[in-house]
Amino acid sequence: MGSSQADKAANHDRIVDIAATRIRRSGVNGVGVAEIMQEAGLTHGGFYRHFKSRDELVGAAVEHALAQGSARTMAAADGGGTRAFEAIVDDYLSHAHRASPEAGCAVAGLAQDVSRAEDQTRLAYSHQVEQYLELFAGLTPTADARADRRRACLVLSALVGALAMARAVGDIELSNDILAETAAALKDL
Repeated sequence: MGSSQADKAANHDRIVDIAATRIRRSGVNGVGVAEIMQEAGLTHGGFYRHFKSRDELVGAAVEHALAQGSARTMAAADGGGTRAFEAIVDDYLSHAHRASPEAGCAVAGLAQDVSRAEDQTRLAYSHQVEQYLELFAGLTPTADARADRRRACLVLSALVGALAMARAVGDIELSNDILAETAAALKDL
């Protein structure tokens, strides 16, 4: 790959990374092409050398954000079992995760936005949800695969819902209670 091609690829990756951070922080509507290109140190006109449309950028940014969140969760799951499950719950429902949506899980932060997105973006989101369900079903498996799947759906829904609510409420004590009580309930499953 020539230097200009390598530079183009690096610029492309930087644009996607910046857009992924903005999407996690402000949602899909928080992605303005001009602002992203400026933050990337590139001109607005150069955008179309990298993407056909804003929708293409949004799709790539959502996929990137999902992959970043997945890597964080998979690292916490290393080793499997109850300890790994509890580590994921503690990390996911932490005050730090609540306070940093721009670095957090895109499954929680983008559910509403993705429900209105292009099919490719929704498929990427679905794929990530499925990976999480498989992870949770496999961390503490039983002899009943259907019960494991049901528990995984409950766990993921509780994690995502609790984080979204904890971020949304305007009362810090209530927010803290949502995180702590959901974590305790999940660990009791």
